[in-house]
Amino acid sequence: MSVKGFSRAGHTPSLAASLLHFDVSFMIWVLLGALGAYVSSDLHLTAAQKGLMVAVPPLGGCGFRLILGSVVERIGIKRTGLASMGLTFVPLLWAWFGGGSYAQVIGIGLLLGVAGASFAVALPLVSRWYPPEYQGLALGIAGAGNSGTIIAILAAPRLAQHVGWHAVFGLACIPVAITWLVFAIFAKEPPVRAGGSKSSAVSMLQEPDARWLALFYLVTFGGFVGLSGYLSIFFVDRFELTKLSAAGYAALCAGAGSLLRPLGGALADRLGGTRVLTGALMIVAALAVALASLPGLGLTVAILMLTMGTLGMGNGAVFQVVPQRFPAAVGPMTGLVGAAGGLGGFLLPFALGTLQGSTGTFAAGFLVFAAAAVLASVAVNRRQRAWNRGWALDVAV
Repeated sequence: MSVKGFSRAGHTPSLAASLLHFDVSFMIWVLLGALGAYVSSDLHLTAAQKGLMVAVPPLGGCGFRLILGSVVERIGIKRTGLASMGLTFVPLLWAWFGGGSYAQVIGIGLLLGVAGASFAVALPLVSRWYPPEYQGLALGIAGAGNSGTIIAILAAPRLAQHVGWHAVFGLACIPVAITWLVFAIFAKEPPVRAGGSKSSAVSMLQEPDARWLALFYLVTFGGFVGLSGYLSIFFVDRFELTKLSAAGYAALCAGAGSLLRPLGGALADRLGGTRVLTGALMIVAALAVALASLPGLGLTVAILMLTMGTLGMGNGAVFQVVPQRFPAAVGPMTGLVGAAGGLGGFLLPFALGTLQGSTGTFAAGFLVFAAAAVLASVAVNRRQRAWNRGWALDVAV
């Protein structure tokens, strides 16, 4: 694999536009979590309410991804991307001018899910421009747009200190508008592939392999986005840090996951997606057990950085397998698998907040996450053997 060969293989402007679309959309998607310490302090929320507040945007993303994954096949990727980003202004304006109660915040969080649905736009656009031998790297680069998490976690609390958390949502309209314009100019609809699927994301659930891939992404991406949104609250509640200090540590941890996602895709191209995914999940399980021991601040940050980085690599590995297994249905599969990831992003912070509220400790939540990672790793290993026999060469999986 050469850099020159990669640059010639696809459409670089569309790759760059997809990366920006995903990056800014992800920033908006996790904005409520990044401001969670401010919102919860303002509204006097309990531990369980904090967890639900952070969990709701991923749940909204779950629903919107199912919708957009199907819409992509009907009106095209570029039009879908422009429409979804335009709809992002709705929750941003609501939070700017409203958001004065917990019920309103929950509603805003659900609608922020439309930003999380960018997943069903950016990745199919890139996948259809690049040949199989570059799928892992190309999708890893586009998927690195989850670095928008870092921007949100670092910038939003600092802005909130000066203008208040409501106004931060208003300021977020600026990068959304710029990104809409860039995507409209530089993204190019990929060529239509012969025999393309007209299936919907929901109809793909009839495929056993689709369900397995969705389950794997529920753990890897769900773990990443769930922790990304919850870490600022975690550091405040666990170590009694200031809101800005907590945001800095949270951004450091989230950055590892964003930076290592392309590496996971590239390794999957070389070693096989399921091999990389199996190893990543076992490492995540061990790290989650270590977090359940509730170590000190320094060690907790180090373990969380490793955890987020490994989850990022697992995300890249899953999306190396998706276009290999379903080359004619990348759009609906991206919607389905992405929706499962959003569901996982809802379950993890909800579990952490609820269990912390009922037990008084974060240990139980991390142990549950460790168990989920172990079970997923075992399932990946078993599916790898079946896939090797059934549909692909060893190098493809």
